[in-house]
Amino acid sequence: MDAQTISVEAVGATSRAPAPPIPRRKSRKIRLGWVEVGGDAPVRVQSMTTTKTADVNATLQQMASLVAAGVDIVRVAVPHWEDAQALAQIASHATVPVVADIHFQWKYAMAALEAGVHGLRINPGNIKYQDKVRLIAREAKDRGVPIRIGVNAGSLEKGLLAKHGRPTPEALVESALSEIRILEDEDFADIKISVKHSNVREMIEAYRMLAERCDYPLHLGVTEAGPMPAGGVKSAVGIGTLLAEGIGDTIRVSLTDDPVEEVKVGTWILQSLGLKKRGLDLVACPSCGRAEVDVLGLTKQVNEALEKKGLKAPIRVAVMGCVVKGPGEAREADLGIAAGKGYGQLIVGGEVQQNRIPEEKIVEVLVAEAEKMAAERAAEAEPAVT
Repeated sequence: MDAQTISVEAVGATSRAPAPPIPRRKSRKIRLGWVEVGGDAPVRVQSMTTTKTADVNATLQQMASLVAAGVDIVRVAVPHWEDAQALAQIASHATVPVVADIHFQWKYAMAALEAGVHGLRINPGNIKYQDKVRLIAREAKDRGVPIRIGVNAGSLEKGLLAKHGRPTPEALVESALSEIRILEDEDFADIKISVKHSNVREMIEAYRMLAERCDYPLHLGVTEAGPMPAGGVKSAVGIGTLLAEGIGDTIRVSLTDDPVEEVKVGTWILQSLGLKKRGLDLVACPSCGRAEVDVLGLTKQVNEALEKKGLKAPIRVAVMGCVVKGPGEAREADLGIAAGKGYGQLIVGGEVQQNRIPEEKIVEVLVAEAEKMAAERAAEAEPAVT
């Protein structure tokens, strides 16, 4: 087994000193409900419901699934008046900040603010009347609700398309800065910005340009990324490149899939860069000729079993397919398994704790140890009672 390993989130379990933190771009801090964004706040994972927003129960249920997966902010679509009417009930019952996604209809934005949403996403370019955008800004300011200006390649103003010939990074940034000025004219500064593009290289360039032109927090995403695995790869490349440069305050992986998968991929992106420590961190060897166990199958079993437990403690779990080098390769993990022919070893803190565990018991033993470790860490995190 080579010393190099691969993992679910592309971080190996090799022996090396922890990488230094990524220097973050200095941005303003805003607040969506009880969640801080920008400044020294962690990079937040966002997703969007796929339910009809007017179906309050279905929307809240999907939100609960997203919260369980680790989402920080959830956006809901408001294409119809009945969706706007449902926002008050959704915002009051949600356990995560709710952002209303508004296009074209300024009245829906006003209704969303009155309903108590925690954030707005608008594309001022498709709200025809600038005075209405200013009205939205004044109302949002009075209520302390931030606005995300969401520019993307598919909805650029006709004038900018004519000027630039196509949705170039320069066109996206020019659009965003123009829309910012409308809000700034109303003395509104609780702004977050996105300049999404389906072309990864152009998306990266647009955000780099925008990061140099303002200090507002940035929401990263590759729009229309598509289904897995291609959508996850494109998002990881685009979002991950910028995060590695310190650019980005919230992220959304836009997949043609269950939004829970968006949260999982987003979380893995953050974990791979050391920007998120919450929850399961599963590493596994790539397998080789020495392996006498189905490493891929075993890893999937471990991953599914741990996900069902819903462990929240930041635990790194290693699955190795070799009892020769596996214990050494897993020493950087909190716990792990080195599997051989018909049996495995349980490694905790780099030391073998149990030997010759029957193959059919490996997953059970590993999950039990993970639960024990999670409980211990939760107890350590609780403040002492005096």
